[in-house]
Amino acid sequence: MTGGLLVAGTTSDAGKSVLTAGICRWLHRNGVRVAPFKAQNMSNNSVVVIGPDGRGGEIGRAQAMQAEAAGLAPDLRFNPVLLKPSSDRTSQVVLLGEAVDTVTAGNYRSLRPKLAEVAHATLTELRSAFDAVICEGAGSPAEINLREGDFVNMGLARRFDLPTLVVGDIDRGGVFAAFFGTLALLSAEDQALVAGFVINKFRGDLGLLRPGNDMIAAVTGRPVHGVLPFHRDVWLDAEDSLAYGTTLGRPGPPRGREWLRVAVIRLPRISNATDAEALAAEPGVRVHLTVEPGDVADADLVMLPGSKATVSDLAWLRETGLAGAVGAHAAAGKPLVGVCGGFQMLAESIHDEVESGHGTVPGLGLLPVGITFAARKTLARSAGSALGAAVHGYEIHHGLVSRGSPEPLLRYADGRPEGAVAGHVYGTHWHGAFESDEFRRRFLTVAAAQAGRHGFTVAPDTRYARIRERALDVLGDLVAEHLDTGALMRLLEEGPPAGLPFVGPGAP
Repeated sequence: MTGGLLVAGTTSDAGKSVLTAGICRWLHRNGVRVAPFKAQNMSNNSVVVIGPDGRGGEIGRAQAMQAEAAGLAPDLRFNPVLLKPSSDRTSQVVLLGEAVDTVTAGNYRSLRPKLAEVAHATLTELRSAFDAVICEGAGSPAEINLREGDFVNMGLARRFDLPTLVVGDIDRGGVFAAFFGTLALLSAEDQALVAGFVINKFRGDLGLLRPGNDMIAAVTGRPVHGVLPFHRDVWLDAEDSLAYGTTLGRPGPPRGREWLRVAVIRLPRISNATDAEALAAEPGVRVHLTVEPGDVADADLVMLPGSKATVSDLAWLRETGLAGAVGAHAAAGKPLVGVCGGFQMLAESIHDEVESGHGTVPGLGLLPVGITFAARKTLARSAGSALGAAVHGYEIHHGLVSRGSPEPLLRYADGRPEGAVAGHVYGTHWHGAFESDEFRRRFLTVAAAQAGRHGFTVAPDTRYARIRERALDVLGDLVAEHLDTGALMRLLEEGPPAGLPFVGPGAP
C-alpha cells in the first residue's frame, strides 16, 4: 500500500484532527506504517521538535498528537507550514519548524507559492517512506474565497489524487445541509475526489439518524462512511482554546474533602492552552477557562497561560479589569502561576522591540524580574527539576529574563536557574512542565495549602502520559467500531472511486 487520504471538514473544529488521529491509531494497530500530515496549520498551540540538524523547530500540537497515535516521534515534516496568529491581521510563518516571516492577509499571497512547494515536496517524501499518509485539511474546503492557490484542502487532494472524507459535527446542527453545501460549492474536478462523509459527536438513537444518511447518499451519490459517537474522553490537544468550552476536561471527584478551583485566563492570543490540560486530568481539580474577573475572584489558583502577543494581551488584561482581579488574587495570598507569555506579564517590566515593537511597558509587577525580547526565538526541549521532582518541558519564546535574580521555580539539569518564585506567585517559560507527574502533584499540594484548601488531597496515582495514551486508544476504538473500515481501506489502496456524480451548482 502506498496510500493517502484527506480528512476535510464542513467547518473548523468539525473533528478533522481527532478523526485523523483515530485513523492513524487504527492503522498503526493493524500493522500499517502510517504518518499524519497537515500541509498548513493555523494555531498557536505548538510543540518543539528536534530536527535532524539538532535544532529545535515548531509544529502544531495536534500533529504531534497524531504522530503519537501512529506510534511515531513528532517530525517537522508532519506540519511543514505553521501560521501563528499574533493579531487579527498578522501571523508568524513557521516553515519546517523555523520562523521565517510575518505576514498579513495581503502579502501572504506572494509567499504562498513557496509554502505550497515545500508542502508538496514534504508530502512526496512522506508518501515514499510510509505505507499511508493521513492528511488533515484546514477549515472547510468550500471556502470559495480561498480556493485559488489552496494547498491544504482540495488543492492538495487534486495534486496527489487523494480520496477525501468530509467530517461534520452534528452537535452544531444542520450537518446534512453542511455536507450537501460543501460538496455543491466545489468544482467538478474537486468533487470527483470527495468519496463520502463522516458524522462526528452523535448522541442518541442511530435509527433516527439512518434515514438522513440514506437521503444524503441518494442526493450526492456518496455514502456516510461512519457515525462517531460523542465521547467524553476526547478532549486533549485541542487546536484552538475555544474548542474547550469553559470547563476543561471531565474532572473526577476529589480524593479529599475539597475541590481545587483553577481559573485559566483565556487571553485573546492564547498559546499552548494545553498547559492546563494536565491540571484538568487530576481528580478534584476543576479547570475553568474564563474572561470574567468574577471567576478569578472565586478561584483558588489562577493561571496566566502563554500568549503569541504578550504586550497586546497584557493591555487587554488591563482594559477588561482582569489585571486588577489577578492583582487582588495575589494580594489575598492566593497562588498564581504564569507560563511563558503569562510569566512575562507578571514581570516588573517588558522591553519588546521584536514582537509588538512597543518598547518598554510596565508588567503586572508581581515577580521581581525584567523581560527583554530577543530577535532569535528560543526553541528547546528542556529537562531539570523543581520542588525536588524531575521536570520535562519545552520552550518557545522570544522573551528572556534580563534583570533580577529571583528565586527560581525550576533548574535545568546543568543547574542553571529558570523561572521565578515570589511567595505564592510563580513563573516559568517551560511549556508542558505540569505533565511531569510528581512535580504536578507537589505543586498542587503547595498551591492548595496557600489557597487555604486544606481539605484537598492530590491523587497519588494520576499518570498523565497514560491518560493521553488511553485517549488515543479511544480514538482508534471509535474508528474501528463506528467507521466502515473496509471502505476506508479500499480508499487507501485504490484511491478515489470512479464515476462519482457531480452535484450542482459547483464552484462559482
